Amino acid sequence: MASIKTYERQSGDLSYGVVWRLGGSRDGKWQRESFDDEVAADRFRDLVNGHGQQWPPGWVKGEGFVHPDEPECPTEELFPAYARTYVGLLTDISGHTRVNYLRFIENHMIPWFRNLAVSDHANKITRDHVSQWINDLKEGRPGPHHEPGTVRRAYAPKTIANLHGLLFSVLQAAVTADPPLRDSNPCAHTRLPKGDEVEDDEVFLEPEEYVLLRARLKGDAVDLVDTLVGTGLRWGEVTALQPRDFTFTGKRSTLRVQRAWKRQAEGGTYLGAPKTKKSRRTLVLTPDQVKLFKRACRGKRPLDLIFTAPGGGSWHSGFFFAHRWKPALDAANAVGLTKRPRVHDLRHTHASWLIARKVPLPVVQGRLGHESITTTVDRYGHLLDSADDEVVEAVEWAMSSVGASSTAET
Repeated sequence: MASIKTYERQSGDLSYGVVWRLGGSRDGKWQRESFDDEVAADRFRDLVNGHGQQWPPGWVKGEGFVHPDEPECPTEELFPAYARTYVGLLTDISGHTRVNYLRFIENHMIPWFRNLAVSDHANKITRDHVSQWINDLKEGRPGPHHEPGTVRRAYAPKTIANLHGLLFSVLQAAVTADPPLRDSNPCAHTRLPKGDEVEDDEVFLEPEEYVLLRARLKGDAVDLVDTLVGTGLRWGEVTALQPRDFTFTGKRSTLRVQRAWKRQAEGGTYLGAPKTKKSRRTLVLTPDQVKLFKRACRGKRPLDLIFTAPGGGSWHSGFFFAHRWKPALDAANAVGLTKRPRVHDLRHTHASWLIARKVPLPVVQGRLGHESITTTVDRYGHLLDSADDEVVEAVEWAMSSVGASSTAET
């Protein structure tokens, strides 16, 4: 395997040499490439190791990746320009999402792909480039075009998967362009870090634990938090509820989720459609929930918010966390609560309570507004262990019939 050796020049400056045996064999000829920057040496070492202890294709000793006969790549086909244009032309995203995508590209992609082409140019983005980028994100290493001394943090597998999904989309647009700019997507077969390599950050409260936390909330937050945990709605959906969303007549009282708070590109929020098409959903209400919502709607006009902050208007998530959630959590931890849930974990808690009472996952999916059952299974499938007894009983019942049949035949 290639390794790095550090040398001190007469000037006192350090240089970094990547050394390895050609082909990786014990009798392979020693090879060496020198760098002034340790990060660049690290990246080159990884390239050598990734190419079976060979010089990376296109690399010229002492010069780097050089393509003297290749015409200069058009600026619009270089990653920065192409990625920005791609995001700018997307038609199915909000202004806030567009701003976030551009921020992700500037901060988490361009420092790696700044001089690389999305097209089938000699200096194109390859699978090796993508793999090195993934490894750098995972380990918290800066990219080759970051300013010297840049410090980055290691990213969680979920964050890396989200960034990889955006990069995939940008490069897939180059594949499907008319005419195509490249033959294949270098992100197509990337093996991403697994989520089970890190600690699970989702918290599920038992009913008794929720009671402990609830008892320490300020009075004006209790109904809102009861709604979050009792419906599984998202924060932006609960705080957008209005009296017109409820039906209290008929056999079953219901709640219709049809709007949520959305962020604007220039800052601030507005009321818009829920997160996805399936987030528009109808929930049946328990008798206690009917009492809660009738009380919350009393004296309100159809378009008024039913949950408002102390000074009027909508609750701000940061204010709620600092002045309602955190103080209650601190107090509950002081008297025995061992968990530290986020407000969003009330949604996970709701799902766990449904599953514990054997509510089928497709029903849980519909209640939570997941676009795909896969999301529900991936997030909450591990909670189905509570059904082990039913599985064992079913198999024993079936096999006992097989055993009885065999005995009768003999």
